[in-house]
Amino acid sequence: MTTTLRPAEPEQRRPDGVRARRFHVCVNGRVVGETTVSTDPRFGPEVGGIVALRIDQAEQRRGRGTVAALAAEEVLRGWGCRRVEVSVRAEDSAALRLMDALGYVVRNRSMSKTLPDVPPALPPDSAVRPMTEAEYPVWAAQARDEYALSHIRRGVPEAQARAKAEADFSALLPEGPATPGAVLRVLEAGGATAEEREAVGNLWLGRRDESTGYVYNVRVAEAHRGRGHGRTLMLAAERECLAAGFERLGLNVFAGNEPAERLYAALGYEVTQVHAAKPLV
Repeated sequence: MTTTLRPAEPEQRRPDGVRARRFHVCVNGRVVGETTVSTDPRFGPEVGGIVALRIDQAEQRRGRGTVAALAAEEVLRGWGCRRVEVSVRAEDSAALRLMDALGYVVRNRSMSKTLPDVPPALPPDSAVRPMTEAEYPVWAAQARDEYALSHIRRGVPEAQARAKAEADFSALLPEGPATPGAVLRVLEAGGATAEEREAVGNLWLGRRDESTGYVYNVRVAEAHRGRGHGRTLMLAAERECLAAGFERLGLNVFAGNEPAERLYAALGYEVTQVHAAKPLV
């Protein structure tokens, strides 16, 4: 039996240049599923994604998904894509196995937790305050650079990574620290009074949806790492989200950041999605 892709609709072209198309997955002409491919608006036309892949239950475990995914990659190659990305639900073990078998490398993971009813206490020698206007430009430049580098280390060309960092920060913080809904905080630690404490880290929170807050950036200054300040910042994030009426808190962790993964797991975060990529050249 031959598994092929058959167009289910005309190719879609968006004003921003994104190309997308939905295909039927067919076995000898019989429809057994569907898949959708698209170029990635975040990185430009050289990056594509398999944004959906479904095989009918009766046709599963027969290699249909493998052939359909490989055929989808060929479509993206034909569009000039040099990298393909996928996102898989953490509970979808079959999709995770397929992703691994096809050579995709995990890039990052989405995590989330249900917030407690009672705000967690912070260490007595710590305090959280708003980021000042003077502190913002220094923090923003450093955060953008680290964000770009996190992609560069995972194979994203530098120009694409830095363009994405600039676009994301402009979209999420168009008015800097005055952006509605943005929460920018500085953690101070080391004493019982403001005069005794010093800035040791910072936190950027936003809204993901009506019930979920999101940690966009959390950072402990290098000289102060290994002292539990990362945990304190995450507890501060929970307090901020509870005060805003959120029920859940989400975040992203890049693959290989084992200290962060251990911290989040210890605080009760669970993986919700796995994001992976592979080269098409």
